[in-house]
Amino acid sequence: MTTQNARRTPSRRLPLVVATSLVLGFLLPVVLALGPASGGGESRMTGAALLGWGVGWALIALLSIRFTNQPQRWALVPAGILGVTGIALIALAPGAVVMDQLAWVWPVPILVLAIWLILRVRREVQGGSRWLLYPVVGVLALFAVGGAIETVMEATDGGRSAGGGELVDVGGHKLFIACSGTGSPTVVLEGGLGQGSDYFALIAPAVATTTRVCAYDRAGHGRSEPATGPQDGMAIARDLHALLAASGNHGPYILAGHSSGGVYVRFFAAAYPSEVVGVVLLDAQSPHVMPVQSAAQSSENPISALSGVLPGLARVGVARLMASVASNDLPADVTARRRAFEATPRAASSFGEEFSRLDGILDAAGALPNLGDRPLVVVTAMAESAAGWLDQQNRMATLSTNVSHRVFEDITHDGLIESVHGASLASDAIVAAVTSVRSGAELDSPTASHR
Repeated sequence: MTTQNARRTPSRRLPLVVATSLVLGFLLPVVLALGPASGGGESRMTGAALLGWGVGWALIALLSIRFTNQPQRWALVPAGILGVTGIALIALAPGAVVMDQLAWVWPVPILVLAIWLILRVRREVQGGSRWLLYPVVGVLALFAVGGAIETVMEATDGGRSAGGGELVDVGGHKLFIACSGTGSPTVVLEGGLGQGSDYFALIAPAVATTTRVCAYDRAGHGRSEPATGPQDGMAIARDLHALLAASGNHGPYILAGHSSGGVYVRFFAAAYPSEVVGVVLLDAQSPHVMPVQSAAQSSENPISALSGVLPGLARVGVARLMASVASNDLPADVTARRRAFEATPRAASSFGEEFSRLDGILDAAGALPNLGDRPLVVVTAMAESAAGWLDQQNRMATLSTNVSHRVFEDITHDGLIESVHGASLASDAIVAAVTSVRSGAELDSPTASHR
């Protein structure tokens, strides 16, 4: 036995080398995502993942050369390809347009690499180590196939075509708005986290029989273009105000917001108090539901940092699989349109960005002024609600001296908008606010519980 071979551990150590390298290769992207790549969006998060996996393959090669008598030098090939690509994405940080173009290219070389790896592993690796590597290579192949299918489906999916409405320039980007009905005041519908105009497909037509009603997509959501700058509460309010003016839908307004949309309409009411004559909070999120963080703290939140992974998962088809599960009473064409959009990397990116800003928006909303004596209808959906939800809803019912609080024990948070029964209750609440504004009469009893 040569001196060099004598220093080497027998090949039964190779499974330990492979397992250790793979674990480190999967942990490194997490470290990079929480550190240098944090807040870098899809390109840097994807680059961090590729770099981590490249390091894992490099460790297989280097550690097997150093500590076993079965050196796996071939592993330097995927290490180089993945590592260099990852570094390039992190350093160059291409935007969404470039990433969309790359989606037509990268699946083919990745699939070729996966096939090559299967052949090399079968030829070069013996024993249990082979069965540790097969699943990893299989996942790589699935990513390639999923990425190719997703890219083609996005290009050919007609489900995202608009069903009425228009795109309006609000200065630097265009927002989608759909309005119907006639009369004053104009009701403006604001969706919750990641939701847009299609979410109100059951409510808007019902309200339109009484007055003018508009639903829209915030910047980056649905059919609206992304904004050029950060979208905090006031930026969203300014966008909406410019959209309503440019589309010819002038005040006075009644604002109806669902979930976190209830927070957004409060910013609008604070920024343009003379144009807002009433507010409807549809199971709205309260700034006081939980301790919130400042915008600076939010950017350091691990969940916020990892939200950049969502577009990459959508890029390989994961979001499409998840989006196809939900069921509701919304019209079939609306459901198809929502699912088609929710499956895209742009939707995942918009959702992640909005989620990462929410702590700071809630923090700022806690200091917004009350509504005075303007009509306020608070609708609370208690089914499956979290502990303390009713207390927070009661607290929001103190935002005005002219308030009606409607509590429904049998309606869920999403069911208030997506189910026929829930949407009917939500529409009734909005119409009650319209009637109060038109007549000048007080709303009904301060608190009413319904089952």
